Amino acid sequence: MQLIYEKSVAGRRGVKLPASDVPVASALPATLLRTEPAGLAEVSELDLVRHFTNLSRRNFSVDTNFYPLGSCTMKYNAKVLENAATLFAPFHPMTALLPGGVEFCQGTLGMLYDLGQLLADITGMDEVTTQPLAGAHGEMTGIMLVSAYHAARGNKAKKKYVVVPDSSHGTNPASAAIAGYEIITVPTASYGDMDLELFKAAMTDEVAAVMMTCPNTLGLFNPHIKEISDIAHSHDALMYYDGANLNAIMGKVKPGDVGFDVIHVNLHKTFGTPHGGGGPGSGPVGVKKALIPFLPQPRIVMDDDGKLLLETDNSGTIGRTANFFGNFGVMAKAYAYIIMLGREGLIQVSEQAVLNANYIKEKLKPYYDLPYDMTCMHECVFSASKQLEHGVHAIDIAKFLIDKGYHPPTVYFPMIVKEAIMIEPTETESKAAMDDFIAVMIQAAQTAESNPQALHDAPLTMPISRLDETKAAREQNVCCIG
Repeated sequence: MQLIYEKSVAGRRGVKLPASDVPVASALPATLLRTEPAGLAEVSELDLVRHFTNLSRRNFSVDTNFYPLGSCTMKYNAKVLENAATLFAPFHPMTALLPGGVEFCQGTLGMLYDLGQLLADITGMDEVTTQPLAGAHGEMTGIMLVSAYHAARGNKAKKKYVVVPDSSHGTNPASAAIAGYEIITVPTASYGDMDLELFKAAMTDEVAAVMMTCPNTLGLFNPHIKEISDIAHSHDALMYYDGANLNAIMGKVKPGDVGFDVIHVNLHKTFGTPHGGGGPGSGPVGVKKALIPFLPQPRIVMDDDGKLLLETDNSGTIGRTANFFGNFGVMAKAYAYIIMLGREGLIQVSEQAVLNANYIKEKLKPYYDLPYDMTCMHECVFSASKQLEHGVHAIDIAKFLIDKGYHPPTVYFPMIVKEAIMIEPTETESKAAMDDFIAVMIQAAQTAESNPQALHDAPLTMPISRLDETKAAREQNVCCIG
């Protein structure tokens, strides 16, 4: 495929604009002004449209391919949700902050307020802020709330540590470290969850919080979670819930009911809004009553007459954590998703996600090593250790899947599993689609024994074959794609 610049023909135009009648004026110094044209490709509109359309057809997406990326919950995004977001398009997000803007934006603020109430109900929290723009941003907000809580109690200097399982998402210890805490990592026990006895030994009065994903990144729900919460609270530590895997338990378990005090929710994972290509995201944070005074401001509150107001005078707040009230378009889609499905629909989502993951787990058990062989939740984690005996790694299986038209599962995470292959089918895939995927995974396992080189050579059908992925990450050249 030609690069767009290779299609350039001198004098060719995709659009002709009228001459500008705006006087040229600039406060920039002459040394910063362009003296030559930008050197853009000269192409027709049709050339441009075809170029980018053909580029898009080379992408994997939930609209084009089965996308079992573990932990990321890449579910199908209903197109009606996109329509819901456009209903709010005329409103600039700063409108409510202008004089008289609150009166003008009661409907828009009402959607945000209602979404917060719904998320609080789903998670068992008392209040939710919608400001954080992504999951990691929500984590950072949550840890700041933890720090503010301990500071208000006069314990900031005393509270030095955050406890995390060794199976945690990497953002957990990163967020805690950025907030100034030292990290205590607790190993995973043979039963697939944080070792309870080692956790007890790690807990002291110097621990500020325990950060957990439940179910964890092995796809397993921790049966000791209430005991863990009680132990943490006995040391005046808060429980932080990483909401990345909430898709497994909606309507079944409320994190707040088993002892969690703070939670971030990945709207772009659990509630049906797109997040491929690094965005957009949204990470609202829910808290129990004791942490409400520290929430970011302005807060949307409702007075006794049902009117929505902006609270800006709380001295305990951690301050604004994002412009506006968060990633509004994503929240509008999530709100529509929740309203459309309702309570019973959300429960069905989780039940189907868990059923699908266990179906794949049982079908692939004879072919791939299963380090933790027990009922999983929304995702299952295999190991390619059997295939490694033939010189085939998890990455080789991932590349083989690309040739077969599948986006690969997550590989090499969680890092506590050697040659990990994490598969999350979500609730939106049919049995037929999963059966086709299972057949290809079995083919990969059989090929690893009969012809390992075929897996080493994959992919053969893509414009680009094997990359030095470490070099590609460190020496990015985005110009090469178009």
